Amino acid sequence: MSSAPEQEAVQDAVREAVRDKRPAASGVNGHRPWPDAGRPPVWPGAPTPLGARFRVGPDGVAGTNFALWAGGAEAVELCLFDDNGAETRCPLTELTHEIWHGFVPGVRAGQRYGYRVHGRWDPWTGARWNHAKLLLDPYARAVDGDFTLPAEVYGHVRDWPQQHVADTVRDDRDSAPYVPKGVVVHDDAPDDDWVDDRRPKTPWADSVIYELHVRGFTKLHPEIPEPLRGTYAGLAHPAAIEHLVRLGVTAVELLPVHQFAHEDHLLRRDLRNYWGYNSIGYFAPHAGYSSGGTRGEQVGEFKRMVRALHSAGIEVILDVVYNHTAEAGELGPMLSLRGIDNRGYYRLQADARRYADYTGCGNTLHVVQPNVLRLITDSLRYWVTEMGVDGFRFDLAAALARSMHDVDMLSPFLAVIAQDPVLRRVKLIAEPWDVGNGGYQVGAFPPLWTEWNDRYRDAVRDFWRGALPDVRDLGYRLSGSSDLYAWGGRRPYASVNFVTAHDGFTLRDLVSYEHKHNEANGEANRDGTNDNRSWNCGAEGKTDDDRVNTLRRQQLRNLLTTLLLSTGVPMLVAGDEMGRTQGGNNNAYCQDNEISWIDWSLLDDPGRMSLFELTSRLLALRHEHPVLRRRAFFSGRAQAADGLRDLAWFTARGEEMTEQDWYAPTATLGMYLSGRDIPGRDARGAKVTDDSFLAILHAGDQPSSFVLPGPPWAEAYEVVVDTSEEGQDAAPGRVHPGGEVITVPARSVLLLKVGT
Repeated sequence: MSSAPEQEAVQDAVREAVRDKRPAASGVNGHRPWPDAGRPPVWPGAPTPLGARFRVGPDGVAGTNFALWAGGAEAVELCLFDDNGAETRCPLTELTHEIWHGFVPGVRAGQRYGYRVHGRWDPWTGARWNHAKLLLDPYARAVDGDFTLPAEVYGHVRDWPQQHVADTVRDDRDSAPYVPKGVVVHDDAPDDDWVDDRRPKTPWADSVIYELHVRGFTKLHPEIPEPLRGTYAGLAHPAAIEHLVRLGVTAVELLPVHQFAHEDHLLRRDLRNYWGYNSIGYFAPHAGYSSGGTRGEQVGEFKRMVRALHSAGIEVILDVVYNHTAEAGELGPMLSLRGIDNRGYYRLQADARRYADYTGCGNTLHVVQPNVLRLITDSLRYWVTEMGVDGFRFDLAAALARSMHDVDMLSPFLAVIAQDPVLRRVKLIAEPWDVGNGGYQVGAFPPLWTEWNDRYRDAVRDFWRGALPDVRDLGYRLSGSSDLYAWGGRRPYASVNFVTAHDGFTLRDLVSYEHKHNEANGEANRDGTNDNRSWNCGAEGKTDDDRVNTLRRQQLRNLLTTLLLSTGVPMLVAGDEMGRTQGGNNNAYCQDNEISWIDWSLLDDPGRMSLFELTSRLLALRHEHPVLRRRAFFSGRAQAADGLRDLAWFTARGEEMTEQDWYAPTATLGMYLSGRDIPGRDARGAKVTDDSFLAILHAGDQPSSFVLPGPPWAEAYEVVVDTSEEGQDAAPGRVHPGGEVITVPARSVLLLKVGT
């Protein structure tokens, strides 16, 4: 790092060069201000609420109140745009607690707007104000237009000859023609489709999450009308909802639907950010998923989608990205927060030109700052109270839990969520890690939170590919991960169990590829993880080998059955229930095409349909039997004089496992779940009882003998699921007496119900 005098010398040199060599300004210096008579009047208005809110002002005059927090700014201009793109600039002269505000009579729904914020340009101290750039209101409820990211959208001169200081040279060209605008939305208008909405309020222990992409789930669905495919209205269509209901999931977890922007490096390769983890508008539904328009119509369409899902008993959980924004690092574009108050919104390094990056995306929101914390919590409450959503999955949640540097489970963000009367009542899911030092926090989040449990994912993958040295870890994962979550009043449903997620191989690719194949992403296959813990079953990728394909289908059944029989909250990825493939691409974030879209014709194949039917049947079994969705951890102790335990583990010899057995290599594990000893009571106070089950997991490549435990465990067993069989044969209904030696087929799961 250079010394202070050296930095000052560089700064002076750049400033001197800028005076003579800065590109000719357009738009700002050449902008002819509207004459006072041409501007609408701006009355003082109010500093709250933030954003653009239509209301009836003094003397019964209707209009819109605009309020923007811009700490440290010297002046703020509200910019109104007509349908032809002509701009009217209205100075906001009222300043209350760093909030610039004003009421503009006559401004109604559909009005497009943005801000220009004046202040110092001094990147060395983190000051990056540039009023040449039109900025999106962080509180905009709707966004019209696309980010195309030409050079004019950057606050600095991108092609400055001395690239090492390029971000310090201000670009004075007008960005307004190239950036989208916020849209005024009358969010207090009545909505006949919304007033009778009823939230499902599914208890955590009964939840089954289905992760899907609004566009990818509906884009190729043959029963959804073409104009609705890829949209919120498409997901609300009866054909889409019918699939969810038939499958038996209780919640959809939508990949990001906040307004997002495409990265410049993708646009230059003619690609797009498909997943949407590049947010820029935390109140606005992404306009690209709207079928009805982008002047506020997307808001009503999103609400109607939520209502349709609720009517089917399905909750809506949003995957949200509050850890970083689309403005990237110091060489990124100036779209919103950077130009409003760079130092107030982002974490900066000691060298304030640079950003602290705990996300791998160039910047990190400074959640410790009150205004940033307010932005996030206001956004969350808005989506709950006005948009009707039921919960959130927080991307890289450890970054939000950092205080000054370290992850802190007493951080302001977590403390505010814990006491908020709205947010503490909805579903809260953490992705419990970030890319910074000490960022891996699986099992550390406080009560109220559930977590993506990647240790479950890794243990199950390793077991079924034959790479688990012993079954100690697997036992914990199958029974709710008490080693991670049995503290502070947390329950088994604190663990969101998953084998696949949007990030990584699909389930079918997990059993079809040992190596990633991301060439289509344009990064020479360098992107995406190399730690896939996959097994291709004998051939890499697509093959005509019947033996390999038969084994792959069986492995799919094994993985899904294991997931849905495990204690905790299962998460499925859309399309896994029908064997969707991405051709081995394990990082398809930029593939807005058939690589990522669900191919619904898969259900025309008998083998794919049988996988769907097995998944649906397992979910129905889970719904029917509370022993499979416990609300409290197992004790593992005998509950009565007969010595029967609520959870017992068996070797293939039919004997309870000893301490030594847990450390010995084995491919076979028996798990006994007692329905007699379920803690808790039902809604009427009655004791909860259920059938008991024995699950046998065998990952060996040869059949294995297994001695079924006799009394007191069971007099007899009925086979409920046999993953070695396909279709209806997977539930043959065979009955075996306790003590019988049965043969467990190679690489299979047997689920047996205890009988008398």
